[in-house]
Amino acid sequence: MRIGELSARTGASRRSLRYYEEQGLLVSSRSPSGQRHYEDEHVQRVRLVQAFLAAGMSSGTIAEMAPCLSEPNEDRARQALEIMGRERARLSEAIEGLAAARAALDHLIEDNHAYLARSADDDP
Repeated sequence: MRIGELSARTGASRRSLRYYEEQGLLVSSRSPSGQRHYEDEHVQRVRLVQAFLAAGMSSGTIAEMAPCLSEPNEDRARQALEIMGRERARLSEAIEGLAAARAALDHLIEDNHAYLARSADDDP
């Protein structure tokens, strides 16, 4: 199939598909004229890449797991699990940082409400 059909079947833009290929996440064959050609298994590969991206992983991190995606075996699955665990820890740290920032902002909002309440009480 050509890139337009892969795009239609996966919902990924042609630009995204070319980017996935540049990053080593997707490999196509080429016609003599240079057109990209994909097989049916590329549909699942693109959907998997999209799932990893939606899970907050960078294309570089997904590329680290490319060998497991292409030719899975126990060692590669363990490596992928380690990478996903590392990414989960990174996301957890980011979530904790955001929660702390939200708590700090909540405190500032409360202070502002208190100021406005005092100002309203002082007005005649």
